[in-house]
Amino acid sequence: MTAASNKPHDQAESLFSKTKTQSMSLNRIISEQDAVSQAREAKTARLRELRLEKEADDMAAAAVLAALPKRAGKR
Repeated sequence: MTAASNKPHDQAESLFSKTKTQSMSLNRIISEQDAVSQAREAKTARLRELRLEKEADDMAAAAVLAALPKRAGKR
């Protein structure tokens, strides 16, 4: 009778263990996705800063060229 009464307990333990393992796997996957997302956002921000800096430098260079006196036509 003891073996029969342990069967539902063993099934419950097995089901709980399976659920716990699935939960841990899901948490690991979510954690990895968050890390990838944060890395992507950091890289995007860095590239945006570099692009804006380059655009500002290009605009400053264009302003300097526009301020230079123009040469007279060729002879």
